[in-house]
Amino acid sequence: MPDATLPVLDVAASSIELTRQFCDIESVSGNERALADAIEAALEPYGHLEVIRDGDAIVARTNLGRDQRVVIAGHIDTVPLNGNLPTRFETDGGVEYLWGRGTVDMKAGAAVHLKLAAELTQPKVDITWVWYDHEEVSDDLNGLGRLARTRPELLHGDFAILGEPSRAQIEGGCNGNLRAELRMFGKRSHSARSWVGHNAIHDIAPILTTLAAYEAREVEVDGLVYREGLNAVGVTGGIAGNVIPDEAMVHVNYRFAPSRSGEEAVAHIRELFPDAEITIVDLAEGARPGLDAPVAQEFIAAVGGTPAPKYGWTDVARFSSLGVPAVNYGPGDPSLAHADDERVPLTQITDVERGLRAWLAG
Repeated sequence: MPDATLPVLDVAASSIELTRQFCDIESVSGNERALADAIEAALEPYGHLEVIRDGDAIVARTNLGRDQRVVIAGHIDTVPLNGNLPTRFETDGGVEYLWGRGTVDMKAGAAVHLKLAAELTQPKVDITWVWYDHEEVSDDLNGLGRLARTRPELLHGDFAILGEPSRAQIEGGCNGNLRAELRMFGKRSHSARSWVGHNAIHDIAPILTTLAAYEAREVEVDGLVYREGLNAVGVTGGIAGNVIPDEAMVHVNYRFAPSRSGEEAVAHIRELFPDAEITIVDLAEGARPGLDAPVAQEFIAAVGGTPAPKYGWTDVARFSSLGVPAVNYGPGDPSLAHADDERVPLTQITDVERGLRAWLAG
């Protein structure tokens, strides 16, 4: 007998209504259990799917013996709420929206996936659907990363789609992401006798000059042009108003095209700043889009439009590290992700459903 206390996801409802249901089950990172339970329960009646649970990640896959397998994934957690649940419908400038936390990042995409997983009993390719936890927090907790480390066979495929918001357009691959701390050292002294010391803050001036003059590359990868960026995102130094500082640090963020490996990105930073002590605090490889693969070309033809590059880092890079070309394709404007007025146009939800259904159903 069904648990009456369990939130219900009605896969027979429209993708718009299912998105509303999805979002109204609060699932801030670390609190995904109720939504994961509801997804698992919604899939239970469908015999064409093998359903596997790993923590609060749900994997559902067809095993029809097709020549190709596609992985379609999306995370089910959100950033914290700020008075933006329950969801509501609103109209702005003649456009109808669903407003509320998670509507953009990225429950609309995940809800569309759930509806199609239930309804596509005979897709032209085998499909592995993945709804995973802990994307909005530290990398070591990421549910897709956990699956990649402990159960990589579940993510095997010829092509992957991540439902990150992309305005219902295809965004291929993603830039890599590097953060580094650049330190310069001096000698501490009393500021009344500054000549006795050596000011480390003054020594970071060449670092800032290099950053200000840096010309970001535009790099074509598999037909898409990725724009890089290298910027200071923080500066620290000094301990008191009457002390010459003996240490100063510039925190740098480098977004690099997927033509460069993480190792090459680190080498570039070391080349630019040879006099600084460099500590790499975060490094995530980019992902090539792989749009030249036949299965990707079929997807582009079915969805329509012109693919664009993904400038930010997304979990498509996890698929790329497993040798699976991947793209981002989901409803919502990424600039509204995490915003207090997060909202998704209803037409983008139905456009993504229509595009995926047309391609997968053949």
